Amino acid sequence: MIDIATLSTIVGMAVVTYMTRALGFVLLRKHTLGPQLTQVLNAAPGCVLIAVIAPKFVTGQPADLIALVLTVYAATRYSILPVVLFAIVITGVLRLLLSA
Repeated sequence: MIDIATLSTIVGMAVVTYMTRALGFVLLRKHTLGPQLTQVLNAAPGCVLIAVIAPKFVTGQPADLIALVLTVYAATRYSILPVVLFAIVITGVLRLLLSA
């Protein structure tokens, strides 16, 4: 059974995420965005993702650090979906192999 605090946190995050998208659409629908603002808005999701996952990699876990390096290398070669799938698989395999 799911904990009520966990459920409320998930629902709260979903509502906030939806509201930021909906309000952004409502507030900016009559405006034309310049190229600089468009670049910033395109980069924002990546910045948020890095801010969320970066603390995990300062823990010193060898499997996670190796997976990070391999994923960064893969990201320079392939598009996002194969890289995400690769990162998930390689992290799981390395954690399995390197955890004693």
